[in-house]
Amino acid sequence: MSKTFEIKQIAHIENDFTSKFGIPRQSGLLENMRSTIVFEPEFRDEQSLREIDGFSHLWLIWQFSESVRDGFSPTVRPPRLGGNKRVGVFATRSPFRPNSLGLSSVKLIAVKKSADRGTVLKVTGADLMNGTPIFDIKPYIAYSDSHPDAICGFSDQADAEHHVLQVTIPSEIEQEIPEDKLENLKELLSYDPRPAYQDDPERVYTFEFAEMKVGFTVDGDNLTVKKIQKL
Repeated sequence: MSKTFEIKQIAHIENDFTSKFGIPRQSGLLENMRSTIVFEPEFRDEQSLREIDGFSHLWLIWQFSESVRDGFSPTVRPPRLGGNKRVGVFATRSPFRPNSLGLSSVKLIAVKKSADRGTVLKVTGADLMNGTPIFDIKPYIAYSDSHPDAICGFSDQADAEHHVLQVTIPSEIEQEIPEDKLENLKELLSYDPRPAYQDDPERVYTFEFAEMKVGFTVDGDNLTVKKIQKL
């Protein structure tokens, strides 16, 4: 019988990703998208962050809080393979895992003192939804964590076939987007938020981002924003 262990949430993340749909499939893709890591009151001792500003990148261990399930499935269907082929769950980064744990590498931008929330961390490149619980933070160590010659299985082929989309936002719609969110939204859309197995040029896909509901279509390598609705 497997053992059960209890772990504590040490922090949570705050950003503009208010729904699962649209979040980058991997960390580090959106280099300009900023997030804030806020520690829980129990872990706001400033000494726990001593020397962290000497590191450029961090590892986050967190929970797929919107994908927690009972039971265990040994295989999943990765979006990178079109959602049709099953592979072993431990050969993927699928959120549907036995313990629903995620691992992400983010860039540390600043360590800021807050009057009401203690010291917070400003990071970029996070692929976590707003409010996601974080269980641990570790420094990224280049000499041991980086493997430039690594072989990445089916992911290598998927990366080779991936195309960055050309994003078009009509001027009348662009005016409805806050100026400080515009470039982040364009970058996010360029990585094609759709599930890989969906390819209907007539369909209007929608997702929430930065208190906006964004509707878009994709035809080939061209993505066009059709509507913006403020939430």
